[in-house]
Amino acid sequence: MKTYLVGGAVRDKLLDYPVHERDWVVVGATPEQMLQLGYQQVGKDFPVFLHPETHEEYALARTERKTALGYKGFVVHADPDVTLEQDLQRRDLTINAIAMDETGQLVDPYHGQRDLQQKILRHVSEAFSEDPVRILRVARFAARYAHLGFTLADETLALMQSMVAAGEVDALIPERVWQEMQRALGERNPEVFIQVLRDCHGLEKILPEIDCLYGIPQPEQFHPEIDTGVHTMMVLQQAVKLSHKTTVRFAALVHDLGKCLTPKQYWPSHRGHEEKGVPVIEKLCQRLRIPNEHKDLAVLASRFHLNVHRAFELRPDTLVKILEKLDGLRKPERFEDFLLVCSADIHGRKELEDQPYPQADYFRQAMATVRDVDISELKQQNLDGKAMAEGIRRLRVEAIKTLKEKKI
Repeated sequence: MKTYLVGGAVRDKLLDYPVHERDWVVVGATPEQMLQLGYQQVGKDFPVFLHPETHEEYALARTERKTALGYKGFVVHADPDVTLEQDLQRRDLTINAIAMDETGQLVDPYHGQRDLQQKILRHVSEAFSEDPVRILRVARFAARYAHLGFTLADETLALMQSMVAAGEVDALIPERVWQEMQRALGERNPEVFIQVLRDCHGLEKILPEIDCLYGIPQPEQFHPEIDTGVHTMMVLQQAVKLSHKTTVRFAALVHDLGKCLTPKQYWPSHRGHEEKGVPVIEKLCQRLRIPNEHKDLAVLASRFHLNVHRAFELRPDTLVKILEKLDGLRKPERFEDFLLVCSADIHGRKELEDQPYPQADYFRQAMATVRDVDISELKQQNLDGKAMAEGIRRLRVEAIKTLKEKKI
């Protein structure tokens, strides 16, 4: 019985990258032996055990045989006779197929160290094509390591394209798509995740709402980059600079989905795309079972981002209604995240990345003004609910008028 550190922990250690969790593979052991040593079994489809003290995962060396479409269509064979090399061969990328023994000696039968040095993401074997989740994982790794200069091997991209053509991605379950997508959104270059999926032709099947943005023109005076898909990736890049939250980055990614619904005869104008995008976002979130906190911010960003861009043109009563719909008094953090998405949108344009955006500060000041309105006199009048609401709104509008006059 021998134990090896495997996968991401070895890869990131060699890259001098932060190691967040460690996985182990055990060669030459049976489930009974692991239980006798105090390990707790957690895997149902194959034997995975938790260490009695560290609670890290220890998996018995195993091989897999494809039996059906999708990532669950496997028969797993775990046996003391399975070698370390056989176990590593079933892994996705060569850089994830390096093992380290208890003395620190590396076992690298598939030349993962070479690919680390050459900064290449390359599949280990043709078995890669048996699991469609690996398409998402490779795209995520590309997003994680793009800033280090990593690129996708041509033969791996070709294999991913053939998997998409064979219909493998059609078997992906929503939860797993979102799991990988959310992790990719948390990386330094999430736009690379989208680009890799597009390069392998998987984006049109996995995220058709995003794929359809490419090739749709926008008015050049507002969007020198013209293409909506290009603009969306630029907005996502700006969102990364502004916030680490995946809620903000997701909202940036989907803020313009309504432009896919504009009839071609109206291009490059997209009148009403803000509201048109809302049901598209809601259906996307329902399909992939995306959490409500992501959906809610994305819907607000789609519906109201142009109002922020046009902040100085809004009448005081209109601005008050928008502020109330944004619910910033009850949810100030989400209101600030909404403004970050708007800022990312305005700066995600070719050669306009550094343009000033005073509209966001104006909205912040307007929200603060609304929050500080004194309603003590209204309370003394014992008004009913409707009259009280109308009175509060009237005071808020007057306060915004004063703010607007100061700005002018």
